[in-house]
Amino acid sequence: MKLPYSWLKELVPQLPPVTELEPIFASLGTPLEGVEEVAAPPEGVLLVTVTQAAPIEGTQLTRLELDTGAGGPRTIASGAPNAVGLPAGTMLALVTPGTTLGGMEYGVRSLQGVESWGMAASAKELGLGESAAGLMLFPAGTAAPGTPMHTLWAADTVLDIEVTPNRADVLSVLGLSRDLAAALRLELVQPPAGPAATGRGEIEISLPSRGLSIERDPSRKFRVGCDNFVARTVNGVRNGPSPLWVQRRLSLCGSRTVNAVVDVSNYVMFELGQPTALYDRRDVINDRILVGFGLRQGESVTDLLGGVHTVGAEDLLIMDGREVGVPSVTDAFAAAGEVQAGEAVLGVAGIVGALHGSVRADTSDVVIESAHFDPVLLRRTSTRLGLKTDAVFRYERGTDPLLPARAADRIAGLLGELGGVVHPGATQAGTPEVPGVIALDAGYARRLLGMEIAADEMADILTRLGCVVVRDGDALTVTPPSWRVDMNGPEDLVEEVARLHGYAALPETLPTVQTHADNVGADEASRARRDLKRAVAGLGFQEVVTYTFTSDEEALSARTERPNVRLRNPMTAERTGLRTALFPSLLRAAGQAGKGERLLIFEVGHVFPQSGETERLGLLMRGPLAPGGWQPGVAGGYAAFAGLVSALAGTLGAALEVRQLRGDAVPAGLHPGIAGEVVWNGVACGWLGALHPEIAAAFGLKGDTFLLEVTLPLPGRAWAFRDPSRAPAAWRDLAVIAPQDVSYAEVAALLRREAGPLLESTQPFDVYVGDSVAAGQRSVAVRLTFRGERTLTDAEVDPVMAHVMAQVRAQGWSIREK
Repeated sequence: MKLPYSWLKELVPQLPPVTELEPIFASLGTPLEGVEEVAAPPEGVLLVTVTQAAPIEGTQLTRLELDTGAGGPRTIASGAPNAVGLPAGTMLALVTPGTTLGGMEYGVRSLQGVESWGMAASAKELGLGESAAGLMLFPAGTAAPGTPMHTLWAADTVLDIEVTPNRADVLSVLGLSRDLAAALRLELVQPPAGPAATGRGEIEISLPSRGLSIERDPSRKFRVGCDNFVARTVNGVRNGPSPLWVQRRLSLCGSRTVNAVVDVSNYVMFELGQPTALYDRRDVINDRILVGFGLRQGESVTDLLGGVHTVGAEDLLIMDGREVGVPSVTDAFAAAGEVQAGEAVLGVAGIVGALHGSVRADTSDVVIESAHFDPVLLRRTSTRLGLKTDAVFRYERGTDPLLPARAADRIAGLLGELGGVVHPGATQAGTPEVPGVIALDAGYARRLLGMEIAADEMADILTRLGCVVVRDGDALTVTPPSWRVDMNGPEDLVEEVARLHGYAALPETLPTVQTHADNVGADEASRARRDLKRAVAGLGFQEVVTYTFTSDEEALSARTERPNVRLRNPMTAERTGLRTALFPSLLRAAGQAGKGERLLIFEVGHVFPQSGETERLGLLMRGPLAPGGWQPGVAGGYAAFAGLVSALAGTLGAALEVRQLRGDAVPAGLHPGIAGEVVWNGVACGWLGALHPEIAAAFGLKGDTFLLEVTLPLPGRAWAFRDPSRAPAAWRDLAVIAPQDVSYAEVAALLRREAGPLLESTQPFDVYVGDSVAAGQRSVAVRLTFRGERTLTDAEVDPVMAHVMAQVRAQGWSIREK
């Protein structure tokens, strides 16, 4: 949020210099993102009066006759669109000959036969704003012709302030000044107040029968629709360029100027923090405004810039009053042939005004709308419509429910300064809901902060912030001000006490551990996730954090399940749904990592398959694990990747088994010949293997890529301690001949099952296919390690081996004798 220092200084006269503000803002939780010095216009820029504007025949230029005061009458040619038909008396900024602006010196030149004395400038050309669409124009009588503009438009400093979503109260000059004055114990000067309304206004506010009740709906936790709507009228306003001081402040806030009526509304929004809407009274039929859901689903509204938006029954609308008491207002209009559905809409509440009702150049009679809308409802509508205006930015964070009347009065007063006649009355509908009373225990606050703060100091801080505080010892009863919609509980008040007392004063103390029975073991999942990440990182993998979003195209390229959960408002076409697997995200990250020799990455994240949301671990290895290995094939490949997974299991004290997958059991993303099921502590929880070559090509990956994806939390097992045996081991080697489609895992499973409790481990050491083995068969040599509490004898081991060999033959396999 950008605000000029001079405006803050006006409300807090004793505000420290700009050079001392950065630590102050930081301590208040609204740090400065930047400070910009905005220079005044050069001395050669004068405020001059237009005496005549006429088109130059055969061109798109306009001949402007100017009164420059002591400089006499002058003529210029301008191609600006708003130079056409300028009424006499309008004032503009003239860059006189000899003035250097933007590195260019201006002089007298001939344009289409017109000797142009200098140049009429836009706000961007003068460095006073971003608009280059037309000349800077000012009302007649702003100053004497020939007045140097820098005397009216002084240099200033613009503060760019970071505002967190919970601090909606500081999204205005008044709100920020109020916070600064409370923190620094300085006097706060309130902005000028407009004429207070007395009696009823000229506009009637009605609700169609389908409209949302303006009162609170007990079935919802937040207020519904609109709980405070104020309407006032001002007639006979002189619309046109807004006063110079209004334009100056709006441009310093980064807002473009439109015309006097619209600029006044924006000015009050920046000043007080209350968004408002102003309507041309000619379009407010029957002087009646309807607030509610008046459109059928799927109908459109044209906004004041010509954009078309589809709205429906869930969107709160402001409509004119051609008909009342029908199921759907616009249905009745359309049936009567008076208006097409949607044309009766004055605006989408709190978001954008409609073309119907918008302020035009000839608008003189104005209806002021100042209201408090449901922030949740507006956020949903604005997100669905893709509209994020300055008004929505404030409404969705929460505005002061009691502010609409004050803002309407202020706007009425400013329009009165533009020649308007302010009607003394105002119409108000709804019952504003203000923050409730909060009980605060000063002792609880001290325990929460870990430092001693007296109860009277807490009361003083909260009082300076606008709260009404009643203190009885350490018991404080606090009523927050209406503008602090973020104060909802004792912890919010404690945060405010700490903020103004000073975060720097918080001592360094050890936290008090207060364990509740319900919280015992609550952090086990976090600890397990942390230990897992540390173990994976210890093996050389680097963690990546990718988007949870994916698209149908990416899922198709990875041969995985298409997204089941769709986004209503996707950020891009590549992120339209929630991912159903983790490995496509790793493949995308690998593709962005370049063509390095080695890549080891992992991610722990959530996926959203048809079966439901789960958390998974994904690993990816590309390239050789140990470049320059002494033996080809040892430095990388599937064996190296499987070895890393085995090392991970060993680090975590888990039993790992990888079972070969064949046929339809192979995940579509893996190579059909290099795929395995991960069995962790006896429970199947995922897969690993080589990436399918076609998928690698689709993601632009060259070389072998290996993947693992397992569901978290990983299955655990009961821990037990056993003293290591002091007895030596007994080894036996056994070569099992089995069909080639029989995996080693199946062979090992049979050996472990039949060898009994004396078997300590099995380890394959040779695979042979040759002359002594029948076609379609292979020999797998396995070393069996036996160990007992004492040294085992042949008489104890040989019967076990005989039983094992008998079971191997019973399986239909055979034993290789030589």
